Amino acid sequence: MHILVTGSNGQLGNELRVLSSNFPQHQFIYTDVDELDITKKKAIDVFFEKNKVDCVINCAAYTNVDKAEEEQSLAKKVNVLAVKYLAQACAKHNAELMHISTDYVFDGNNHRPYRETDFTNPQSIYGETKLEGEHMVEEFAKTAIIIRTSWLYSSFGHNFVKTMLKYGQEREELNVVYDQIGTPTYAANLALLILMNLDDMQWLQGTHIYHYSDEGVCSWYDFAKEIMDISSIDCKINAIESKDYPLPAARPFYSVLNKAKIKDGLEGIEIPYWKDALKECLQKIKEKK
Repeated sequence: MHILVTGSNGQLGNELRVLSSNFPQHQFIYTDVDELDITKKKAIDVFFEKNKVDCVINCAAYTNVDKAEEEQSLAKKVNVLAVKYLAQACAKHNAELMHISTDYVFDGNNHRPYRETDFTNPQSIYGETKLEGEHMVEEFAKTAIIIRTSWLYSSFGHNFVKTMLKYGQEREELNVVYDQIGTPTYAANLALLILMNLDDMQWLQGTHIYHYSDEGVCSWYDFAKEIMDISSIDCKINAIESKDYPLPAARPFYSVLNKAKIKDGLEGIEIPYWKDALKECLQKIKEKK
């Protein structure tokens, strides 16, 4: 297949770029805003006319959760309108669309892992725009898969792991919330899942939603503690409540994703435990220094 990857300078896009050399049967076109501004319909239409595209993996998103509360129009432009334009172009050119979404489409009031069919109720502008983006895929794409993931991190870009490493080396102690529960996901694992199953995914008519994260459950406090322990950083992590660390955007208190559907749909899938994946990522970060 000829595969267009949008948002290729982000965490997932970069991981796809690194791993795709192991999949020579496909041809990949990597773009970000400089090569293709997906917020402009004409730019997308011209690109599809000039290039053969069988599948789009849309990794592009406005992901600054707190800043989105102020920059609502920009968040909507990237997370909603751009997705609409991509979905329309895919439908016109009979291309498949894979769109990456988020656990923040849920309100966090569940007491069991969220299934794909559970009621969505985002609590932030970021979550609202990502859900609207899902609706654009459902409305305009002929053949599409939406993958919701959670707490994404990588050796590329800005993320919680890198922030903790930086502050952990600069400060004697850090306060981290313990009452928000989810699952960290190493972007390389999601990228490998996508690449390994491009040929096998059930590209049926309509839109199909799947949940993917690494295995296990933790709080941001647990996550931070593990980062310090694996990295042998002597920084005390204090457990605090969310109310003691107010932020502009609300976060779901519980957003663990049920992965039964994607496990059943993809034969032989083995999802790594989040602590093992974290060790692998921290080693890569160390090697890059």
